[in-house]
Amino acid sequence: MIKYGPVIITCVFTWIGFICAISFMEAWLKFRAPGITIPLGLGIGRLVFSTLNKVEWVFMLVMLGAVFSDGTWKFRSGLLLLTVLILLLLQTFWLLPQLDTRAEAYVNGETPPPSFLHFYYAGIEIIKVAALVIYGLKAFQYLPPKGTT
Repeated sequence: MIKYGPVIITCVFTWIGFICAISFMEAWLKFRAPGITIPLGLGIGRLVFSTLNKVEWVFMLVMLGAVFSDGTWKFRSGLLLLTVLILLLLQTFWLLPQLDTRAEAYVNGETPPPSFLHFYYAGIEIIKVAALVIYGLKAFQYLPPKGTT
């Protein structure tokens, strides 16, 4: 039983909702809106993804705090959370700065060389969502049985 199980479950599934809404929907839909130019869309994207990244860190820190304060670190489930942490670190310190530099170049009228960075980012998002879904579902087994406190 995990004392902070409901906190972890809430963070996991809210986080998944953020990723699905922003990375899998907003990111490409904004460019289909009338009047949105590439520089304007990239400016919006930079702001939205920077904010998403900060929100993801809040979820991660709350979850880590809950897991470690409970003293219930489970090795198999812990590997899933560690995977998400590593992916978040990759996005924060490698991919987002690289993508930000590319977006800034476009906004300034330059055309950077082709790159696979967006595919890497999307791939990481897919893996991160999968790991979070599995981790979140596993967290349900540590909740107290219904009717007990």
